[in-house]
Amino acid sequence: MAAVPRVIGLDLSLTCTGVAGEGWTDTIRPRTGVRGHPRLAFIVDRVTDHIRGADLVVIEGPSFGGGVAHRHEDLAGLRVMARHACWRRDIPYAVVPPSCRALYATGKGSGAKGAVRDAVRARYGVECDGPGRYDQADAYVLLAMGLHHLGWPLAVVPDTHRRGLDGCQWPERETAAA
Repeated sequence: MAAVPRVIGLDLSLTCTGVAGEGWTDTIRPRTGVRGHPRLAFIVDRVTDHIRGADLVVIEGPSFGGGVAHRHEDLAGLRVMARHACWRRDIPYAVVPPSCRALYATGKGSGAKGAVRDAVRARYGVECDGPGRYDQADAYVLLAMGLHHLGWPLAVVPDTHRRGLDGCQWPERETAAA
């Protein structure tokens, strides 16, 4: 019998990155006041610790709203650095637009952060509490989407929600499951 692939979900952020694997969540939080290259290096080093041995990493893509223009360059750089960390380790990665993550979790592409967190608790039995709770929940949905894409869904997902898988940039299935 084949083993369940090891998939890691990443909700990348400059202040609180959410990380998830099957049955667990974590956050990566740089110290207050750390900026620029030291902050990026800290986050990427912790991300690298989490993705070791993964069969697939699912990364949330950019959001083009929400007033992030002032930090766009560092956040875009972080996403590129995380993808590069996967590439250097021959780990396939997928990029999931935030609207697809919300659709998969809640059935609405504009699903609120609280609704995503509630869906993670209800559907997967995973509690995401405290600072970073929404980042953890987002990362868990990304993980669930990756496993579903590979043919290992964590739970039954309604067809309306499953449509969220369609708008993502998935690697070739053979590469991700190898």
